[in-house]
Amino acid sequence: MKNIPVVMVIFGGSGDLAHRKLYPALYNLYEQGLIHDNFAVIGTARRPWSHEYLRSQVSDAIHETHDKVDENEVKNFTSHFYYQSHDVTNVEHYETLKKLAQDLDEHYNAQGNRLFYMAMAPRFFGTIATHINDQHLTGNGFNRIVVEKPFGRDLASAEELNKQITASFKEDDIFRIDHYLGKEMIQNIIPLRFSNWIFKNSWNKENIKNIQVTLAERLGVEARGGYYETSGALRDMVQNHIFQVITLLAMPEPESLKDNDIHKAKQELLDSLIIPNEEEIKKHFVRGQYAGSDTTFAYKKEPNVDENSTTETFAAGLVKFKKGPVADVPIYFRTGKEFKEKKNRIDIVFKNCHSLYGQVKHDVLTIEFDPTSSITLTINGKKITGEGLRQENLTYAFSKEEMAQVPDGYERLLHDVFVNDSTNFTHWGELKRYWQFIDAIEDAWQKENEKGQANIAQYPPYRMGPKEANNIFESPTEHWIYE
Repeated sequence: MKNIPVVMVIFGGSGDLAHRKLYPALYNLYEQGLIHDNFAVIGTARRPWSHEYLRSQVSDAIHETHDKVDENEVKNFTSHFYYQSHDVTNVEHYETLKKLAQDLDEHYNAQGNRLFYMAMAPRFFGTIATHINDQHLTGNGFNRIVVEKPFGRDLASAEELNKQITASFKEDDIFRIDHYLGKEMIQNIIPLRFSNWIFKNSWNKENIKNIQVTLAERLGVEARGGYYETSGALRDMVQNHIFQVITLLAMPEPESLKDNDIHKAKQELLDSLIIPNEEEIKKHFVRGQYAGSDTTFAYKKEPNVDENSTTETFAAGLVKFKKGPVADVPIYFRTGKEFKEKKNRIDIVFKNCHSLYGQVKHDVLTIEFDPTSSITLTINGKKITGEGLRQENLTYAFSKEEMAQVPDGYERLLHDVFVNDSTNFTHWGELKRYWQFIDAIEDAWQKENEKGQANIAQYPPYRMGPKEANNIFESPTEHWIYE
């Protein structure tokens, strides 16, 4: 594997994301030789840490996530880490950071390559991007930036943030990361669709009745009530994770597997995205909040949550496209907290065939990607005894040994940033269409709030969300497959 020279700056180097995900992922890439001799990592945060203390934290992160390590390798790896106490609003601190990056570039022969990672509160993204530009932190090699979600909280703020970032970086050098696109079964959607004759030729509006995407969480908001009040399920899950999955399910076949061709196919699809009007929103969209029980708080009773909150912890709705292989096919989504179990899955529901057996159950292709990874095709077969049909499952799944080989999503996506492969990241044109859709829903719900007509369904914890979500379907013969 090619050894890539680079100086990487992590804004938020003392944070939870860096500790749990970024440092272990970087160590794995170091072991693989993608980064090895000619790299340095600068962790920045407001805390008054030293280089040595950051290195001890990186070492702890590796030991917490790896059963067995070579201590000399860990020591060599952590020696490439440096700490800079940094206030992102202080221009002078960027001057110090620039000097450190230049010194490390010379020391490690990093060839002027820079990688910036925004691993801190989104409200600072614009400030950091602006100062990277006006203080000339970029190098004379490649310059790339990784931006965590959320990228804005509506289209207007996303456009402003994009303007600030593109002052320093070209679109091709901006990696808007969504860790869902690093999941093994999500990355299996394209090969599943386009390398199997049976699916390639049946993945169209003539054969598919509907598509369902469920992202269910077992936990409530817990300590994140303050953040969640500014977000809600629609912005937190639908605008990014769910739309990313839907786009992969509905896009036309790209000309090749090159990242530019894949994004071209995605954009062609999203240009035909149907933005719902207020009447359609009332009919096909539902928002809800989890209620309390003897053992759990209701959302409105959670810490840092307004007792009169209209923020949704559940959202369900309908997505349609005018073009593409599944044009006009209803794609239903739902996501929420305090479901009966954590379950992320996709159900492709095929139309009923004309059968000698009369009315038969739909064939369903199910892709589960968290917490388990599998692809299951539900088909009709003969009953062993008696007359009629029974449903059988044909399953493609990984063994325990294979699952152990699956890289973490962040490891996979950081690898792609280093090698400049943007396939599993979001381009601005795609993100813009996602926000236009989300803004239409948010605007309609806000109008209801202002009129005192907020229709926020309350649902009991550890079930399947509000029963109202069963009424969003276009046809009375449609229903949720995962119940």
